[in-house]
Amino acid sequence: MPILDAILDDFFWRALLGGLGIALVAGPLGCFVVWRRMAYFGDTLAHSALLGIALSFLVSLPLHVGVIVTCILLAMVLVLLSRTRALATDTLLGILAHSALAIGLVTLSFMPDVRIDLTGLLFGDLLAMSRADLAWIYGGAAVILTLLALLWRGLLMSTIHEELARVEGLPVERLRLVLMLMFSLVIAVAMKIVGVLLITAMLIIPAATARRLARNPEHMVGLAMIFGFIAVSGGLTLSWYLDTPAGPSSVVMAFLSFLLVYSSTAQSRA
Repeated sequence: MPILDAILDDFFWRALLGGLGIALVAGPLGCFVVWRRMAYFGDTLAHSALLGIALSFLVSLPLHVGVIVTCILLAMVLVLLSRTRALATDTLLGILAHSALAIGLVTLSFMPDVRIDLTGLLFGDLLAMSRADLAWIYGGAAVILTLLALLWRGLLMSTIHEELARVEGLPVERLRLVLMLMFSLVIAVAMKIVGVLLITAMLIIPAATARRLARNPEHMVGLAMIFGFIAVSGGLTLSWYLDTPAGPSSVVMAFLSFLLVYSSTAQSRA
């Protein structure tokens, strides 16, 4: 298809398609982050992505695979440690988040033959999107959206009232693990766009903005996707005209949307 090939050969359109693909899955997952108050948990998984990159180079794995495996293992470690109740959950998250980031940086420093764009990994490099990156993003998005469609009722019920979900026979622990798997997958495919330090922002800010306007959970998910689309397209436009970094610019646009929605709704409710 000549038209599709022309679009995919243009770096700006590849960046836009990649950003919209991330917004498509960050919207619904971000809603669960907001509902479950898991913002710091998402930050911990994002920080561990750099450790996954370092381990990928050590054992010659594809970067996305290494990040997914590392995030899943870290999530399981967190669940096991939180059950001991020796430390508060937020303390454990702080320890694991910064330790994983530091270990990843130190490990990479011992590999002088490995040439990577550390700034791009930390803050994203949306304009360097390739066709392979698009395949990862939309393949991951298809998996995540399929799982959400199949498990929506159980995930929502266990989020609203976990004990009631257990009484009704829902596999709460299994649903939590699947949700962690989806978080790990979206972090792995979103690294290219906003970097490991800003991924959580793209999960939280559009969902928090949508929460102010939503009438029900499904409405909030749809609005979160829309605000994600606005953030990505606005960030790329800002980057194009002002030569600003594309990933951080998308986060800035998401934040401006948040401020606009909250200020306008606060005035209307006053």
